[in-house]
Amino acid sequence: MIVSGSSSQSLAASLAAALSEPLADVSVSHFPDGELLAAIEDGLASVERAVIVAATVSSDDHLELLQLQDAAREAGVGEVVTVLPYMGYARQDRAFEAGQPVSARAVARAVSTGTDRVLTVNPHERAVCDFFDPPATAVDAAPALAEPLPADLDDPVFLSPDAGAVDIAEAVRDAHGGGTVDYFEKTRRSGTEVEIAPSDVAVADRDVVVVDDIIATGGTMSEAVAVLESRGAARTFVGCVHPLLAGAAYTRLSRAGVEAIYGTDTIEGPASAVSVAPILADALE
Repeated sequence: MIVSGSSSQSLAASLAAALSEPLADVSVSHFPDGELLAAIEDGLASVERAVIVAATVSSDDHLELLQLQDAAREAGVGEVVTVLPYMGYARQDRAFEAGQPVSARAVARAVSTGTDRVLTVNPHERAVCDFFDPPATAVDAAPALAEPLPADLDDPVFLSPDAGAVDIAEAVRDAHGGGTVDYFEKTRRSGTEVEIAPSDVAVADRDVVVVDDIIATGGTMSEAVAVLESRGAARTFVGCVHPLLAGAAYTRLSRAGVEAIYGTDTIEGPASAVSVAPILADALE
């Protein structure tokens, strides 16, 4: 049975269809003091496996996931599998300053208590899987970003905003069928300030696809697009696995001259052009 968190309803429904498994009836309510209660309304006593699909975009999403895990355990489900399409707090995989927590580890420990297995899609660092106690697997959805791209890309260049994400650019290039791969040099000055330096790749009169694992505020990505525009790129497309697009990110990228913004449904929103359900289904079968 597939159990959906509030932030992953469309993806959970697609995954249920892909696996030919029933989709649980989940209710979420709030007490007068603001506390939430997530419950699985279906009988689960005879269910061998419950797959809980919950993107933890907010703190409430985290708590909802823990409650759904506990509800499945309470009902006596044989195996609980937790699918984190987007794992919140995963980007802080180390203490950047004295006195700071390793937030990814703290979250992983909490999630570990209620599950037998974890799947997470393109975590910012694969090493976060080591923070979980049960087996945890990082599923790669980057190749799916090639699906919504136009078929008529002209001598395309696939760029990542830094060297750490060049494997995503390569995966999208390979799935599309050809093109050049390169990256920008990005230096993080603080938790919110990033300096980006242009690469030397020739982009004049060529279509460019800039890809990353996540777009949060769009600041770094819009700087990259501005560099490409100044170098005469024909069209610029932006793709990311996790289209968080917080605040005015969508507007910021559009104003920078982006032709289109594509993302998956790990975070459901207007940029979710392709589903990771088939990839997750393969990993769960």
